[in-house]
Amino acid sequence: MNFKNSARMLVLLFAVVFCTSITCKAEEMFDGPAKRPENWSGLQQKAENGNAEAQFQVALVYELGLGVPPDYSLAAAWYRRAADRGNSSAQNNLGGLFSRGLGVAQNDVEAVRWYMRSAAAGNPAGENNLGYMFAEGRGVSKSDESAVFWYRKAAAQGYAGAETNLGVMYGSGRGVGVDSAEAMKWYRKAAKRNFAPAEFELGRMYLHGTGISQNAPESIKWFRKAADRGLSSAQAELGFAYSRGIGVPQDDAQAEHWYRLAAAGGSPEGQHNLKVILALRGRQGEAEGTLEATSATAPLTVPDPIELRPSSLLRREGER
Repeated sequence: MNFKNSARMLVLLFAVVFCTSITCKAEEMFDGPAKRPENWSGLQQKAENGNAEAQFQVALVYELGLGVPPDYSLAAAWYRRAADRGNSSAQNNLGGLFSRGLGVAQNDVEAVRWYMRSAAAGNPAGENNLGYMFAEGRGVSKSDESAVFWYRKAAAQGYAGAETNLGVMYGSGRGVGVDSAEAMKWYRKAAKRNFAPAEFELGRMYLHGTGISQNAPESIKWFRKAADRGLSSAQAELGFAYSRGIGVPQDDAQAEHWYRLAAAGGSPEGQHNLKVILALRGRQGEAEGTLEATSATAPLTVPDPIELRPSSLLRREGER
C-alpha cells in the first residue's frame, strides 16, 4: 500500500471510528517534589502551622503517592487549605480534582470556580484549564472565543499546554478562523519545550499534509519524539506506521513493540491493534492475556473485518 492511499485510509478510519468532538488539554500543576520530601515531618508541621506552600506540597505528596499510598481525599483537603490562603497552584489542582471527581464529588461548576480563582491570579495552568472548560462547555456555557482568550493568556507566559491548545483551535477553526500555518506555529512553540502532545500534533499535520506538503518521514520523526516521552497516542501511531510501512519500512516486530507500549499506557488503539496483530499470528491466547494485564475493557474477540486503527485525538482530560 503506498503512502498516498494509506493517508487517505487514515482519514477515513478516523472519521468513522473516532468521530468525537475535539477536546483541549486540561492540566494540573506538578511543580512540586518529584519524590516525597526528605524532611516529611518538617513539611507536615509547616503545613499544619498554616504555610500555604507547604500545604500545597503535602497535597501533591498525597495525590501522587510520593512515598505514601495515594489519598485523593487528603490531597483535596490540603489543596483546599492552601487554596483558601491564595496559593494559585493549589486552586488549579483543586479544580482538577473536582473536574475528575477524585477525592471530592465530581462537580464541573466547582472546578470552574477554582480554575477562575487560579486564572485571576495569573496562574498559566489555571488560565489553560479555564479555557478548556469553556471549550468543552463544562461548568460554563460553551464558548470557543472565551477558550481562545484564556489559552492566549496562558500561552503568553510560555505555557506549552496552552500553546498546543491554541494550535488545536486554529487547526479546527474554533473561536478563530481555520489557519493551518498559525496552528503549526503554536505547535512548534510548544514542541520547543519538549511537550509531547505538540510533537504528536505536528506529526499528524505532516502525515495528512494539513497546510503543508505531506511528508511521512517527517511525521514519523515527530511521532517518535512524542512516543519516546511516553505519550501513548504517539506510540500507537508509530505502531500503525510500522504495521503499514508508512514513512518507515514495514516491520511487524517494531509494530508489536510500539503497540505494547501504547497498550500499557492505556491507549485504546494500542490495545485494539495489539490484539489484532497477535491474533493474526495465531497468538490469540497471548493477546487476551496481554490485554487483561493492561485492564482493557473491550471484548477480547477478534474484530471482523479485522482492521488496525490509527491513533485518535488525544485523551486530554486528566492526561499529564
